[in-house]
Amino acid sequence: MDDPRSELKASREERTEAPDFDALTPPSELVSGDRTRDDFFDAVLGLDAPATASDVAGLAGHGVDAAREYLDWFERLGVVTQVTESPATYERNQEYLHWRRVQTLRTEYATDELLDLLQTEAERVEECTAEFDAASPDDVSITSHAAETDQSIEAVWERLSAWRTARRRVSLLERALTAASDDTANSRSAV
Repeated sequence: MDDPRSELKASREERTEAPDFDALTPPSELVSGDRTRDDFFDAVLGLDAPATASDVAGLAGHGVDAAREYLDWFERLGVVTQVTESPATYERNQEYLHWRRVQTLRTEYATDELLDLLQTEAERVEECTAEFDAASPDDVSITSHAAETDQSIEAVWERLSAWRTARRRVSLLERALTAASDDTANSRSAV
């Protein structure tokens, strides 16, 4: 190994004094913090409308050139889709996010647990369907239902939001179970 350059070596005086270790940046601070990729990933997950590389750079707190590179990479992965060419605008790919959630459910829960979760969410959907006497939360007028049932608008909105959430969960759980059963069938047929 080569010796460091002379300007990097401590002088004779500097070698007689003990370093001030408290003044040094702790190693944990040097290696911690958000990674640039994570900043951009968080930025694109927060998109609710098509955005330019400049918009994404602002949300991520990084430069436009880096935003372009990450958006190109995210597009190849399927995280975002390019909507327009000039200027290039991107939107988050909701289907990719659903696929990721399904994969997470499949790895974190056994089939029996997924079935239990599906049963619980399906019961919530049935309760809300009966409570609002409607097939979908979109069929309910928040203000009309609040007036008819003497509830606050906020309370009705919260119940409808819970109903929408339960319906989304049912869909994700069904997809996770379908994918799990496809894997089981494939492994059985391969044996």
